[in-house]
Amino acid sequence: MAARVHVIGAGLAGLAAAVRLTADGVSVIVHEAAGHAGGRCRSFRDEALGADIDNGNHLVLSGNHAALDYLDLIGARDSLSGPAVAEFPFLDLETGSRWSVKPDAGAIPWSVLRGGGRVPGTSLGEYLGGWRIIGAGPEKTVGQCLDTDGPLWRRFWAPLIVSIMNTEPAQSSAALMWRVLKETFGEGAAACRPLIAVEGLSPSFVDPAVQYLEALGGDIRFGRRLRSMTFADDRVAALEFTDGAVALGAEDHVISAVPAPVAAGLIPDISAPDRFSAIVNGHFRLSGAPPDQPFLGILGGTAEWLFVRGDIVSVTVSAADALAERSSADIAEAMWDDIVRAFDRPGTPLGAHRIVKEKRATFVQTPDQVKRRPPCRTRWRNLYLAGDWTDTGLPATIEGTIRSGFRAAASLKTA
Repeated sequence: MAARVHVIGAGLAGLAAAVRLTADGVSVIVHEAAGHAGGRCRSFRDEALGADIDNGNHLVLSGNHAALDYLDLIGARDSLSGPAVAEFPFLDLETGSRWSVKPDAGAIPWSVLRGGGRVPGTSLGEYLGGWRIIGAGPEKTVGQCLDTDGPLWRRFWAPLIVSIMNTEPAQSSAALMWRVLKETFGEGAAACRPLIAVEGLSPSFVDPAVQYLEALGGDIRFGRRLRSMTFADDRVAALEFTDGAVALGAEDHVISAVPAPVAAGLIPDISAPDRFSAIVNGHFRLSGAPPDQPFLGILGGTAEWLFVRGDIVSVTVSAADALAERSSADIAEAMWDDIVRAFDRPGTPLGAHRIVKEKRATFVQTPDQVKRRPPCRTRWRNLYLAGDWTDTGLPATIEGTIRSGFRAAASLKTA
């Protein structure tokens, strides 16, 4: 067992590793370059809106066991809420039609086979064609496994895949998508209930973790950017921060939980994804937004998902490289048009808002980039990797990120 573990990065992967190790009595120091924890999964105060908003919108599903185990560990499970049943509402802005996807109780989709549970305008044959994604190999794209021309693609597969993979749907890794389907829809409705952070990402995933670590004696040091690592033989011997070096003892270990480009610059000869995809989020004040509709899938507009928290409506667009190149003013107008149409508020003027562009939100999750994901263990015996870009077997989601941190902690304990 390690005498001390240095976790580099206080994003969700680093926090997950740190809280797991701390719970097991391991001495942990977390080093974070920024002045706050959470990385891409955090909340912040926006003065123009007069509200706390998240830098991105995220759904957790009830089948995301690592995420829920993490929340249990830090005492924040009750901070998530969602509908009592698994249901995903959609609106097609082009036709005005609305429908909901409701997974069946068991793994066999009887409602689809019998017709009542199908997306409007789709056929049984389109659903049966989905078998080709089952057990898809690492070379396959989604477009090679599914029909990308029919109504089921437009009204179900494409919006589902792009929101999970943050990659053009047809080019996405079929193997990763199959793993998600297997763990959620493949387990029936009990694994598909959508859960949302009621007060925001930081109050659910970040602040309780920091408090947990501090309560158990964990050491979190903000404003500490790692400049380099010193390697000697088969181990990391020292960490060089902007404010000085830290020599590692013979039994000390390091978990690198920094983004892929940063890790590639610090660690010699590691493979890492090198192409990235944008996510654009918008946050808007809309008085009287429907409190009984926490989220809504959108087709035929700029938005892909709308999330409602009080009178703040948040919009997410994934695989948004082209959109991110447009001005924030143009993006706001396009998103606002979707919002007022979705909630039947024609003529409502655009008010306070905030546009957030994450141009390198995740790596592009195509088969060739997935091959570049490194394992948790490295060739240095005291260095481990964590992050959504490492080989978790899942896409770069909250669930995959937390699993990477848990896996790094488990690997270290068995070393």
